[in-house]
Amino acid sequence: MPRFCKQRHVASGGSEERAKMDTFSTKNLALQAQKKLLSKMATKTIANVFIDDTSSEILDELYRATKEYTHNRKEAQKIIKNLIKIVMKLGVLYRNGQFNPEELVVMERFRKKVHTLAMTAVSFHQIDFTFDRRVMSGVLTECRDLLHEAVNGHLTAKSHSRINHVFNHFADYEFLSALYGPSEPYRTHLKRICEGVNKMLEEDNI
Repeated sequence: MPRFCKQRHVASGGSEERAKMDTFSTKNLALQAQKKLLSKMATKTIANVFIDDTSSEILDELYRATKEYTHNRKEAQKIIKNLIKIVMKLGVLYRNGQFNPEELVVMERFRKKVHTLAMTAVSFHQIDFTFDRRVMSGVLTECRDLLHEAVNGHLTAKSHSRINHVFNHFADYEFLSALYGPSEPYRTHLKRICEGVNKMLEEDNI
């Protein structure tokens, strides 16, 4: 993991003002990525690749938590942009039947591991004194490795680098400790993330 050059921490008094000034929107990014894909590939199937309101809200909170942790707005944006690109490319490959039977088996293992990750993340938030950063980091690393395996024959080295960038950040022990710690604004970010993830679990969307 690269060590980010941390800027001086600004007093929390102007956090609302800064939030209004920060126009970064995961939903807009998702729409832009969708349009790019549609312009490159002439297939109606890709039009179904989207990030809904709930997942967009989760991404927004992950962005805010990442920005708070890194003290680096551009780096936080890059991580979430890379995550959106990965989701979009996976959707394109899956919906266009690009995975062979062996890869589909790996993708199913990946899907189940992501489901486990979601349940673990919510459980650690809801039940006091259960959080274990080694467990969370381990599941995230397993997700990363399964994803690499599934898309190995389809994506470029640059895409694999994006996968590492995203998962290595979220699996970082220190980031996880901050996110699940008692301090604000992490406490609020985590609460909103877990509310969204729980909703997706209830609706069987993850």
